[in-house]
Amino acid sequence: MGRRIAAKITGVAGYVPPRVVTNFDLEKRVDTNDEWIRTRTGIRERHYAEPGVAASHLGTEAAKKLLAAQGVQPDQIDIIVVATVTPDMLFPSTACLIQDRLGAKNAWGFDLSAACSGFAYALTVGAQFVASGTHKRALVIGSDVMTSILDYKDRATCVLFGDGAGAVLVEPAASDAEGILDFAHDIDGSGGCNLYMPAGGSLNPASLETVEKRMHYVHQEGAQVFKYAVRRMSELALQVLERNGFTSRDLALVVPHQANLRIIRAMQERLGVDDSKILVNIDRFGNTTAATIPLALMDALEQKRLRKGDLVLLITVGAGYTTGAILMRWAY
Repeated sequence: MGRRIAAKITGVAGYVPPRVVTNFDLEKRVDTNDEWIRTRTGIRERHYAEPGVAASHLGTEAAKKLLAAQGVQPDQIDIIVVATVTPDMLFPSTACLIQDRLGAKNAWGFDLSAACSGFAYALTVGAQFVASGTHKRALVIGSDVMTSILDYKDRATCVLFGDGAGAVLVEPAASDAEGILDFAHDIDGSGGCNLYMPAGGSLNPASLETVEKRMHYVHQEGAQVFKYAVRRMSELALQVLERNGFTSRDLALVVPHQANLRIIRAMQERLGVDDSKILVNIDRFGNTTAATIPLALMDALEQKRLRKGDLVLLITVGAGYTTGAILMRWAY
């Protein structure tokens, strides 16, 4: 059997900025068209934050919706873990900014950087603190403003991303048979050169040269990322299922990272599950990086595709490379 973790998700909420940008809107800015984007990515539209709206703003809105829906006061939160690769600034952390905006005076927290796998990693971390008995409530947030680091001269990459945030509340489970059952995460740093932002850190600090060379934007080798994502997501999904005595037939729902519809369908084929068991919303949001999985969980709840006791798999891959899988019994 796998690692049992006595913690569960007890609430989900998401927030996307109101501005919707369609493929037709992008046609006016980029040498592309709606048919090219839809057939290669599955995306029809995405949401863009306005200038001055940062990851902390989106994350705060998602958290406020979550706490209000659950009837939890901000001062009842013990820890805040924020997954993001687009923090407001290098420091203070986005978690600090959200904690202050919420008034979560009893919480401590930090940011976690794992790109598109960030939410899965943050959820695992938050669940460990709850399962240990040291924390009663963990607020786990995935929030990214990817439009702040997009190069609109790179037409293959800039059309993929949108902005958004999602948040979940993690609390103790009544037993280790509900909530988060197991996780399997790994990294392969040799693939870091295929998806990265070259400048802005200590290796290439911001300078006139780095700006002129467009080094503060996402750089991606799409074909390499595609092949790795399909293979490793499938392998990790099957690994965590087998370790816990399940097969893909036991799954009620798979919630994959929303990077590209073709990646999702290729992984789905390898797992051998039909469309009714795959949550897809990339058509409406694009790739919101750390926000894709909580936004997808929000949609699953709204569509009544999650019921108490369902076996659910979260699966993701991101820059690094990072890969993550979380297996859970849905607990509410």
